[in-house]
Amino acid sequence: MEKAQVYGKLTAIFREVFDEDELSVTPQTTADDVDGWDSLSHIRLVLAVSKAFGVKFSASEIGNLKNVGEFATLIEKKA
Repeated sequence: MEKAQVYGKLTAIFREVFDEDELSVTPQTTADDVDGWDSLSHIRLVLAVSKAFGVKFSASEIGNLKNVGEFATLIEKKA
């Protein structure tokens, strides 16, 4: 899967999870950049991404992510 496809899908998932139609994500996007991105929404986000891409993540993989770019790279490796 190409990076552009990953980001397209991720943007749609972020918009759904955070109920924000205008939200766009970049590799540098962090939780501080998105209103409402707290621990509960983080879990919802990870579950939605896991389902959409058909991949599973370990707690340590998720815990080590610093931004959306790292998340996208992890998805690319697993998809």
